Order: sequence, then C-alpha cells, then structure tokens
Amino acid sequence: MKDYKKYNLRGVSLVIAGLFLFIPKYSFSQNKESKESSNIEKKVDSLIAIMTLKEKIGQLVLYNGSWDVTGPPSDVGNKEKYEKLRNGEVGAMLNATSVAGTKELQKTVIENSRLKIPLLFGYDVIHGFKTIFPIPLGESASWDLEAITKSSSIAAKEATASGINWAFGPMMDISRDARWGRVMEGAGEDPFLASKIAVARIEGFQGDDLSKNNTLAACAKHFAAYGFAEGGRDYNTVSIGEYELHNTVLPPFKAAVDAGVASMMSSFNEIDGIPATGHKGLQRDILKNTWDWDGFIVSDWASISEMIFHGYAKDKTHAAELAIKAGNDMDMEGRAYEAGLEQLVKEGKLDEKLIEEAAKRILRVKFKLGLFADPFKYCDEDREKNDIYTKEHLEVARDVARKSIVLLKNDKNVLPLKKNIKSLAVIGPLADDKDTPIGSWRGMATPNSAVSLLEGIKATVDKTTKISYAKGVELGVGERSFVRDLKVNRDDFKGIEEAVNIAKNAEVVVLAIGEEAFQSGEARSQVDIELTKPQQKLFEEIYAVNKNIVVVLMNGRPMAISNVAEKAPSVVETWHLGSTSGSAIADVLFGDYNPSGKLPVSFPRHVGQLPLYYNVKNTGRPINADGMVFWSHYTDEKHDALFPFGHGLSYTNFKYKDFKINAPSFTSGGNLSVSVTVTNTGKRKGKEVVQLYIRDLFGSLTRPVKELKDFKLIKLEPNESKTVTFKIDEKTIQFYTANKKWEAEDGDFKVFVGGSSKTDLEIDFSFKK
Repeated sequence: MKDYKKYNLRGVSLVIAGLFLFIPKYSFSQNKESKESSNIEKKVDSLIAIMTLKEKIGQLVLYNGSWDVTGPPSDVGNKEKYEKLRNGEVGAMLNATSVAGTKELQKTVIENSRLKIPLLFGYDVIHGFKTIFPIPLGESASWDLEAITKSSSIAAKEATASGINWAFGPMMDISRDARWGRVMEGAGEDPFLASKIAVARIEGFQGDDLSKNNTLAACAKHFAAYGFAEGGRDYNTVSIGEYELHNTVLPPFKAAVDAGVASMMSSFNEIDGIPATGHKGLQRDILKNTWDWDGFIVSDWASISEMIFHGYAKDKTHAAELAIKAGNDMDMEGRAYEAGLEQLVKEGKLDEKLIEEAAKRILRVKFKLGLFADPFKYCDEDREKNDIYTKEHLEVARDVARKSIVLLKNDKNVLPLKKNIKSLAVIGPLADDKDTPIGSWRGMATPNSAVSLLEGIKATVDKTTKISYAKGVELGVGERSFVRDLKVNRDDFKGIEEAVNIAKNAEVVVLAIGEEAFQSGEARSQVDIELTKPQQKLFEEIYAVNKNIVVVLMNGRPMAISNVAEKAPSVVETWHLGSTSGSAIADVLFGDYNPSGKLPVSFPRHVGQLPLYYNVKNTGRPINADGMVFWSHYTDEKHDALFPFGHGLSYTNFKYKDFKINAPSFTSGGNLSVSVTVTNTGKRKGKEVVQLYIRDLFGSLTRPVKELKDFKLIKLEPNESKTVTFKIDEKTIQFYTANKKWEAEDGDFKVFVGGSSKTDLEIDFSFKK
C-alpha cells in the first residue's frame, strides 16, 4: 500500500482511484467470494468505462522481458516495448524473474501510464522455481495429492518472492505417446488421475486466498488436445473425434474450472483443421459459455500469429480477428493484437465489446491478486533473500522425490540394499550427473546443483563399504541446452572396460542409465525411446560378469527397456527427481523409505506400440478365439504394456481379500458401496494405492475395457489390515454420450479393485434410471 500511494493518480476519476486504494482480501469461501466478486465486477466495469481502445487492447498484450529490465533497453525492438509499457499498452510480462526486474517494470507502468494499471508477471513454474521438485510426470507417480499440493505451494512461495504472480502451469494434457517430449510435463494417460492432480496443483499455487503475497494465479494448459499430436511430434496436427475430446481430453480442464483456476492457455495444435488458438467451439462455446468460466485465456508463445503458417489466417490482422472472436483474450508475443485489433474496430469488422470482454477478464484476475491495492506486493527484497531454496523446502523436495519413485521390478529381493554392504559398484553416465536430475523446464534452478546418485549413496552407506565408480559410457547426447537440438552420438563405447572391471569385484552393481534432461520437454520429440546403444552395450557387458544389477532409470518419458527389464533383477524408475534426487534415491535403495509410487503412464515393450494406454477399447476381435490369425494383435510382439498404468511394487506385500458390494444394482439418486480389505503381509510398513476401476459393458458409444474412477492411498504396518470403501453413484458412471451430454446410461457394469490396472478382482452390478 505505502509504495502505491506515493504515485500520482491524476487523470483517473476519484471514484476509481478510491477503488484502487482499497481492495478487500479475496476469499474462496462462498459468501465472501460472492460479495468480493460483486465488488470486483463493479471495479472492473468502472475502470473499463474510462479506458481508451488502445488501453483496452494493451491489457491483451503479453511481452517477453528479453532485456536487462533494471533499465531501459538499447535495441530498437525492445525500445518499442518499453515505450508501450510507459503508455499503458502492455498488460503482462513474462520471464522477468527478480524483484529488481519486476519492480522496475511495474514502476515504469505506474509512474508513466495514464491509468497506472499494474502488470501481471508470468513464468513457467513447472516443477519448482529455485528448489526443484520431480518433473510433473514423476511427481504424478506418487498419487499423493497432499504432497503435490505442498510442492506447488512451495513453488508459489519461491516464485512470488522473486516478483512472479502468475504461473504457466499446471499442464494437464492427456498423453498416450511416449515419443512426445512434453509427456514429462503432465500427469500421464488417465483423465481421472490427471483431473485430481490438476486440482491439487492449482490449490497449491492459488491457495485459499489469491490476494496473499505467497500465492499466484495458475494457468491450466494447453487447451486442448495438445498431447494427441500425430506421431508424437510436438506442435503437430491433431485429429480427434468429438467424443474422445470430451471423454478423455477435457475432463482435467473442467476440473480446473471447478477449482477456480485463474487462467488457461490455448494450445499450439490444430484440431480437425482449426488451430486451437482460433477455435471458437473450444474457447468461447465450451470454456466460457457452457462451463461459465470467468478467467482469461492466454495464447501460447506466438500461436496467434502462427495461424498464418497453419494456413488459417492470411496475415496478423486476420489472425487477431480470428483469435479474439474465438475467445482468446491475451496475445503472448504474437504481436497480432497490437497490430490488428484497433484497425479492425475502426473498420467496423470487430465489435469493441469483444475487446472489452477480454480486458475485463484480465483485470478481474489483477483485482483478485490484489495488485490494484499494492502493485509492488510481490517486490519484497527480504522475501527474495529468505524464502527461496531454504533447508525446509529442500527437505520437502526430498520427501516428494522419494514418494515419486516407482519400483518396477525386484526379483529375489535384491532391494533394499544393506548399508554395510562390503562392496558396491556405482556405474553409468547418470551416476555422478548433478544436472540431468533437475530435468527439463527447470525454472530458475542453478545448473549442476542436484545431489547426484553417487553423492546420495556415499552419504548413506557405512564407512566400511567400498564404493567403486565408473562412468562407463557417455550418455550419447551433445550440448545441454533448452533452445538447441541435442545431437545424439550412439557409437561411443569408451569406458566400458573400466566399468566391467569394477563390476566384477562388487557384490552389487547400481547402474544409472536413461535420458539426459533435455531429451524430453517442449520440442523434444523422439522416434527412438530406447536406451542409446552405448548404454545398452554397457548393461550387457556388466550383466555378463555380475547379474546382481540394480538399474536406476532416470528419464522424462516412458522408455522401451524390454531387454533390460527382462534380465535385470531390479529396476527402479526415478524420473528426473529434482534438487535432492540422489538423496531420495538412496533413501529408497537402502530401505530408509519403502517405495510406494505407481505408474501414471504405461511403459511400452516397443516404440511400435505407441500410442499405448490401459483404457483401450475392446475392438470386435479382442481375443484369439479360434486359434487363427484374425484378431487384434501384433504378430511380432505382445500388445500389452511392459509395465502397465498403476503398476508399482513395494518392499512389503499387500493382500486383497473380502471384495464386496452392498447391492447388485442401483437407480438414479442412489449409490452402491464397494469395499475390500487390504493386509500388509510383509515385514515392513508400507503404503499402497488402492485403485478402483469400472467397465461399462455396453453403451450408446463403445466404452473402454477399464477406467480409473477412484483411488485411496493407505498406510499399513506389518500384519495390519484396513478395509477400504468406495462409493459408486450416478456421477461415477457418467460419460459424454451419443446424446452429446454428460449422463449415466442404463446398463451392466463391472467394478475392479487392486494395486494396478491389471487387477482381476471384479464384481458385477447394474444401473437403471
């Protein structure tokens, strides 16, 4: 407040000035929210009434902070941006990531523009800001919604301490194709799990009071179907049917709307010939009208102007017209709205009310954030010094990281290892890597700042343990860079002899292999998702001399590792776990933490299976009924997953028994109760994700063979039993039907429970309206 009061408000009506200086705190409780929303709407309407057309358009402009923002830029392009900031013709900035930078930019607007409307500052806060948590796909493997909310709240706390008030996340694109690099950024292949995780992340970012200085506006992305790009190639065309769109792609976005997400980002792809940025059916009809959502839509980087390359718009002015009419509110670095909207209004081709509507949506979020009360509320140097990369944050990161680890295989109980093991060989191109664990989309992480696996192991074992290390081979990729393609060298076999020699004399080999950080992420699509040839050769040579191998897989996508998975007695999926990676992995390897992660995505046997997912349709020929060739299969490989969705082992065992349903059927308004008793039959305490699936046996549209409908994470001591109960009601069995609406249909169903999507515990029931 004190920072803002000193600035001159002349030129703004006294009524609006008064509104700026007193904004009540935003609350999500129903009564307060209703009153606050009414107050905010009055303020937004009052402000819009005194804005010029240029100022309204300015709110729709998002610039990249691509110069030293502690002073005016020197180059021509950025000088133009700077002048537009001074004139109040910019609504938001991205990639300004310090208190000094954001404060200078905010001062530029507040001290020079007529109406002094504060800026939003956005940034890709994907899996942490400075303290880095597991990549989103990895964190989703925890199935721990409280942990995910906690990590997002810490990311928000750190980002806001650096001047950021708007996060470009969470990403909630459903993806079934591991070739797509951005699979690392989402929650996997299932719409139910992705919906739950999306809400958890939004709650972490936005908290229960968006006006607090340690919460920020979330941005659900990418709307929509971005993860269905043909061939898994980023930015590629999407061809998807209406029913698949509604039943698979849109549910996480609807969940985000219901959770009060402040903004959404449109996607790069086209859908059946219409670029998403210009798709009225998606943006205006479904999101804004049918779902009655009051936030704003921002384009992805330059995606409005890219409609020219799509062949959908003839120039930037045409692209601006298509996008604003379709419902896209803010132009991220496309330079289309500033180039074309004013001209379109003056020529009578565009109703100014569409621009007003878009500006209102953006202003509404600024009011909710409390920016009009204090534009500098996120510019606190003390917070920037004290609230970032703290010991407490790193401890939480370690806890979330170990919860995200999935034990894929553990034959003969090779794991957990004993801390007093006599000799241990730590081998592999990722064993002493301190950068790859940070992952792609790494925020403001310091390069090479992660705890390496080798460091984590050395800090865990007894002093008497002999640890030998060899890199073995290079990972097989070139310079690490977010903006350059990685050049893969698949023929470097140097160092294998040294690795084999130390493996011969070790009780156990820990082999760290997988992918470099920037092999996944945006624009990192690959046709080959196997290990590089040097890594495969390294594994084979070591396995020939020592079969006690623990494979530690570090990767940003599901990989095709059939050969390794068949031979290695133990395989641990560790993803890219972030700042505390090595410590978290060591916690699991040596039994300080019993692994509890479950896969949020299926692992293929071969890249040729992709796209691959558990909730498939049955087809008309699902089985080899007559012993002939004419059924749905591959002739050279199994068609199921190597490791299925929901799979994940523990150092203990869980037995499911007494699976019951309280009635054979139910009707509208009623429900069923399903219960199962889970017992820890092992000697260690552990956690189990109890998963409930349903199959709709027939419908107005063909239905998947199984769909996740609920899950519960439980803790059990040795020999302890818990009865887990689920409710099935009309909403549980709803889907987007042939009637083009969400509804439950009469029919017969099967309900399944278990520890993965492969469960075969089932009971029949029926529903009738």
